[in-house]
Amino acid sequence: MSVFDQLGAGRDAVRLWFTPARVQEEGETPDYRFSLANERTFLAWIRTALALIGGGFAVDQFLTDHLTHWARVVLALVLLAGGVACTLRAVNHWVRCERAMRRGANLPVSRFPAVLALLVAVIALAMVAVVLFGWAG
Repeated sequence: MSVFDQLGAGRDAVRLWFTPARVQEEGETPDYRFSLANERTFLAWIRTALALIGGGFAVDQFLTDHLTHWARVVLALVLLAGGVACTLRAVNHWVRCERAMRRGANLPVSRFPAVLALLVAVIALAMVAVVLFGWAG
């Protein structure tokens, strides 16, 4: 698959985010309980994204006496970027799962949950270090 084909496929996938009726045109309607479970998973990803974004703002606003400016900015930006990635992944995963269920295909797999868990663990360890050592800026 060429780069242009991949860009086209990505563009088509993003279009589905904003045209859920197109998703409904594919395959057969799954049991509504599966669609509702898919929606609950989407909402859980959004809650996670909001928590990461809130954490990014909290780090930037409330750790002014505990971290140097550059460390605070880096940590805040990592959290904010994680929130953005989580939000985009949420809608993409929702569409991919809904399409797979309608087609009777296997649900899509992803490394994103593992990457997100590692990101949160690294940030948590950094925050433990801040609390224990109180690195003043």
